[in-house]
Amino acid sequence: MKQVTAFASHFRLNALLCCSAAVLLSACGGTVTESQQSATAAQVSSDSGAVVPAPAPGDSAGLPDTAAGTASTAATAATATGAAADVRTQAFELNGYDSNPLESRAGQEEEGTSAPASTADGATRLLAASVATPATTYNYYVSPTGSDTAAGTKAAPFKTLARAAKAATRASTTVWVAPGTYAGGIKTTANGTASGRIYWVSTTKWGAKIVPPAQSANNSAWDNRGHYVSIIGFDVDGSKLGSGTKWVHGIYTGGSYNVIQGNRVHHLATTIPCNSAGGSAIGVDSYYKGVMGDVIGNVVHDIGPAGCTYVQGIYHSTSGSIKNNLVYRVGSAAIHLWHDATNIKIINNTVTSSVFGIIVGGGDFHFTSAGANNVFVYNNIVYDNKYGISEQGKTGTANRYANNLVFQNSTYNISLRNGLKATNTVSSNPLFAGYSRTAALPDYRLGNSSPAIGRGIATYAPATDIDGRPRNTSTGYDLGAYQH
Repeated sequence: MKQVTAFASHFRLNALLCCSAAVLLSACGGTVTESQQSATAAQVSSDSGAVVPAPAPGDSAGLPDTAAGTASTAATAATATGAAADVRTQAFELNGYDSNPLESRAGQEEEGTSAPASTADGATRLLAASVATPATTYNYYVSPTGSDTAAGTKAAPFKTLARAAKAATRASTTVWVAPGTYAGGIKTTANGTASGRIYWVSTTKWGAKIVPPAQSANNSAWDNRGHYVSIIGFDVDGSKLGSGTKWVHGIYTGGSYNVIQGNRVHHLATTIPCNSAGGSAIGVDSYYKGVMGDVIGNVVHDIGPAGCTYVQGIYHSTSGSIKNNLVYRVGSAAIHLWHDATNIKIINNTVTSSVFGIIVGGGDFHFTSAGANNVFVYNNIVYDNKYGISEQGKTGTANRYANNLVFQNSTYNISLRNGLKATNTVSSNPLFAGYSRTAALPDYRLGNSSPAIGRGIATYAPATDIDGRPRNTSTGYDLGAYQH
């Protein structure tokens, strides 16, 4: 896998995604034919081909000093604080969809206090099913009616995300973004801390829409290299391209302990050539030694050219979790683990209408050759893809697959390695409320007679579903992103 250094923001993801659907790509070579796919699918129990060496750490041109200098520290801290991070993540999920976090904060000011009851353009609350963020020491505001020469306060907000990124450089900071349309292609490098994260919040869920600028210099909507950063509630829409570089990546994070939550990433990279440059809607990367990346409650759809095996929905190559996401119509894999992916919980996701449903594997390693191990795949719905759940590349014996609905994946439903067997699999149509492979807004909620109702397990299950409905033992744990 070759290193790519020419990209203006020094984004390394073209190289990262070269071998995305590793087992089906012949050493990341040319076009993969249908017959090659079928032949490879029949051999998925064997090991994958030779691994192409990855670039040496730090070789990526222009890597910011902040990212390079803190990546090793964060990786080292990960070993000591991994258990604490799990507790923080669980608490974040438990409290993430409760009462409106803004209603009790009316009248408070910007600096040194929590968020106000309204944003600069009159948005009065976080939408239901958005995330309750804690009070932070510093707060900045962004509005389409603001000015980048303003102070970034509630009364005088910034106009662009890029300007806010220059201001939000301290731990315990929230950037409140009002509804409106904003040019993407931004890069954030500031670090929060375990006790003082940096939050980027759309004040109305999906109200802040990130679109390609008129003249794009970057191939990503948002490139985050900072640690302890949360990106919450944005709409990343790649459908209306300007001139310049086409976007092939939505939200990318290379730091540690980051959370990508409640966002919608869609119509991205649909017109790019299908080649090994690749792309993804949400990418969580190990290349800069990032660990513990959580992808929670996002909606990802219409990603990549149809049938292109190089463009992914959620692409994860380190430790962390993928929970409560809805992913459909992706050119390659809806959810794909690769590179140094390990210690990941893939729980309560709904994936459909893509080439691959869920791929668990490791290869083209950056820092370890252990392979994907300690991966828990529970309570997911994987329906109507070409391939269902599969292990590819190098995988371990501690992976577990339980209580998933896997049905109508045309080539195979489940293909595991190392003698592993899936347990309590539901092999029935999920009976969504309004399923369609082509409709603009299919309804993936569970119908009243769905076999996914009550078939899940509590282990690692999020406290709520993608819409904020509680999951608990009294109502039963449903499969997929939605609780009925």
